[in-house]
This record gives sequence, structure tokens and C-alpha cells, in this order.
Amino acid sequence: MAEKALLVIDMLNDFVHPQGALTCGPPAQEIVEPIRELVERFAADDQGLIYVKDAHRPDDPEFQMFPPHAVRGTWGAQIIDALQPPPRARIVEKTRYSAFFNTPLDQILQEISPKEVWVCGVCTSICVMDTVGDLRNRDYPVVVPVRAVADFDPQFHRFALERMERVYGARLHP
Repeated sequence: MAEKALLVIDMLNDFVHPQGALTCGPPAQEIVEPIRELVERFAADDQGLIYVKDAHRPDDPEFQMFPPHAVRGTWGAQIIDALQPPPRARIVEKTRYSAFFNTPLDQILQEISPKEVWVCGVCTSICVMDTVGDLRNRDYPVVVPVRAVADFDPQFHRFALERMERVYGARLHP
């Protein structure tokens, strides 16, 4: 049992790298170091570490709304070099916004049994917010480190942080 778990969401080449298919640009690149520090701290303290990553099929229906991105087995779907998972980190592949939809995340968290779940990564207004909502629906206390989340749209980023705090009761960590 861990006191805490850290979810690192979609820190993939297609979202973070400047040439990524759906890059969040400089905001995503600016959160790499704060996330690396969180990963190192959670690993050193033997806390739960879970990397969540998009892994789409080439014909995924999501591509009707967004350009093709994070197609399973491609460079774009790989975790960025600067944030490679430590040996004991779990990796969860997802095909939708929430990290819970058709994934083993619920079971993994039950095994870890954290008293608190920290969520970082991209995109604040999509996958981060939807996962935070599903964590709260499962009664997990949630912490969102503000320096470790990013979005393509600054206005949506601010809205998502405010919504996660006000509606879901997530604690925003400076």
C-alpha cells in the first residue's frame, strides 16, 4: 500500500515534441522538468507510479475530431525520452480521454490503495480533467500540481484547473 500514486498522463512525442502531431507546444515542454522531479520523488519514496498513454488504432474515431496522433507503435505514441518510466512504474494504454475507459487503471489503483492521487501531464482540459473527474467519482482525493499540467489553449487550461478545483474538489498544488 502506498500513501500516494502519481499519474503521468500523455507525456508523449505527439503531444510534447515540437514536431508532434498534436503538440501542446512550449507549455508542454515547460512541464517536463516539474514532472521529472515528481517522478523522482515518488520513486524515491516508493509511492505508486503510473504512466498513462494514448495508444490509438490508425482508424480511431477520435481522429474525426483531432488529427491522427499517438497511433500505437509509432514514434508519436512513445513516452518522451526525458520522462522514461522508472523500472517499477506501471504503464496503462488508453484510447479515450479518461484513463479509466476500458483500461486496468481502476484495478491497479485498488492494488496500490493510495490515500491520495496526484495527476500531471497533458492536456489539462481533456485527458487530465476527465481522469480527475473519474478519480473523484471513485472517491480518491486528488492533487493537481499546477506547474506539471499543460494545454494547447491557455483559456481552456485555466478553466480546467478551476473546474477541477471547484467541481471535483481537487487540490491545486503550486
